[in-house]
Amino acid sequence: MMLKRLNANAKNALYIGVLCSVSYLAVYFARNILSAVTPQMLEDGFSEAYIGEVSSLFLILYAVGQLINGVIGDRIKAKYMISFGLLFAAVGNLLFCYLPRFSVPAAVGYGLSGFALSMIYGPMTKVVAENTEWKYTARCSLGYTFSSFFGSPLAGVCATFLTWQSVFAVGNITLILMAALCFGCFCLFEKKGVVRYGQYDAPKNRRVGMAGIRILLRRQIVGYTLISMLTGIVRTSVVFWLPTYILQHLGFSGTESASIFSVVTLLISLSAFAAIFLYERIGRNMERATLLLFSASAVFFLLTSITAHSYSNLICLVLAIFCSNGAASVLWSIYSPSLRDTGLVSGATGFLDFASYAAAAAFNLLFADAVSAIGWGGMILVWCGLMLVGIAVSVWNLCAVKRNTV
Repeated sequence: MMLKRLNANAKNALYIGVLCSVSYLAVYFARNILSAVTPQMLEDGFSEAYIGEVSSLFLILYAVGQLINGVIGDRIKAKYMISFGLLFAAVGNLLFCYLPRFSVPAAVGYGLSGFALSMIYGPMTKVVAENTEWKYTARCSLGYTFSSFFGSPLAGVCATFLTWQSVFAVGNITLILMAALCFGCFCLFEKKGVVRYGQYDAPKNRRVGMAGIRILLRRQIVGYTLISMLTGIVRTSVVFWLPTYILQHLGFSGTESASIFSVVTLLISLSAFAAIFLYERIGRNMERATLLLFSASAVFFLLTSITAHSYSNLICLVLAIFCSNGAASVLWSIYSPSLRDTGLVSGATGFLDFASYAAAAAFNLLFADAVSAIGWGGMILVWCGLMLVGIAVSVWNLCAVKRNTV
């Protein structure tokens, strides 16, 4: 009954949005498995150093893949990129689980899973931006942005009740099923005219080179690249080590850490809705929204550093991550789809995601040594400093927009 009341454009946006959101939930469920099961793996004989190296390899290949696959996604249909990305990710995870422990092939297998998952986001954003009316585009993007945050608590719930090997098995089955579902649904959508390609293709002379770069520079790509890097460190590297922080710094057990992680990441996943709500209430101004969210995040990180009580400390840290992820939601749900008239949505989104995960990977490599050197309290202050940089970048973007509109 409800679907009958929607016009054709709204229905198409709903179909595309639901498929993309469910697919991206599978992606982020798979991506967050290693983080969620890290306490179990540590108890099972794995070292923090090995897990850190494997996760960094994953992030590096994911980041490089975003750069490569984003450009490819402007030329190849989304059904191929998304479906095969999901399938190849399952193959990589199988290699990690069933090859000998601590072996190089096992680590490479997990890294290749990261490259495969990078085939999805850019083409997905492009297909949403080019096949939905603008008033529905942000809501569709919001759906899979929410899925990206909701994947963490989903993995945490599984880690609470299953062994780490079983959690990986569930993730692999999910990826394979979603690969088949996406391919079938996209074929149907193309046949019904719900999805069409090439509507906003950039002229060949603008796809690469200085012409395309100049277009993106006028759209504040530099400032939003910095925002992508800053929020990427928090939403990827910081959240990855959150169960370990809860275990080591706050003193909870491995099982308790997994349960708490699932609950707090569920709350953090709601930041996407809060960010869009804020954006619409302040006059649909992306720059003001990121400025407010970075400011709030910096305050909560500072409170985390001076709060000793375990639960109060955890609440402040969760609110800090919540606000930082809100700034990320503005970037991915609003800024990236707004580039659709350039014909470069997939390539630009891939570049932004590359910057995000490259920064997260670099930070992850330093993380274990940094915690040993300055402690968790020092790391909290480092995260607070990153949010202060975010405030400065948001002010810069705001000034740039005002200059361009004069």
